[in-house]
Amino acid sequence: MQNKQLNISYQVFQSMDELPAEWSSLLQKAVEATERSYAPFSNFNVGAAILLDNGQVVCGSNQENAAFPSGLCAERSACYYAGATWPGAKMLAIAIAAKQDGKLTATPTYPCGACRQALVQYESRGGVPMKVIVGSAGRVEVFSSVRDLLPFVFDNLDDNQGK
Repeated sequence: MQNKQLNISYQVFQSMDELPAEWSSLLQKAVEATERSYAPFSNFNVGAAILLDNGQVVCGSNQENAAFPSGLCAERSACYYAGATWPGAKMLAIAIAAKQDGKLTATPTYPCGACRQALVQYESRGGVPMKVIVGSAGRVEVFSSVRDLLPFVFDNLDDNQGK
């Protein structure tokens, strides 16, 4: 038997004002995207903004549906649109924000497992780490890669291609 340890490093900022301008701008776009969320069931509005290597910023928001599995998270709506519209572009960073009752959440709202897997696949496809910026009223956390949020990714299909 072996004991192993997993460690990640990330940055914590006390507010959006402390962020470098490029990250602050991206996070502000995610906050704005929360206003386009359709969340009549949860009243939990999430927005995401993705910076592409071609300079484009793609935003997404969560879209709920009475048939609950039919809804879509903000992160996947943004990355799928970016992937479909600019298939060769690399995703350099994603910013995520959430509001409840019209106010930014007090603590960061992280991507769900399905979104983490979708994002890590786009990160792998692009061949560069995708920075993850998660904002809230209380603090902002910045991760160097989606893999920091999902260290044990499902990538077995990639390993078996061409074998």
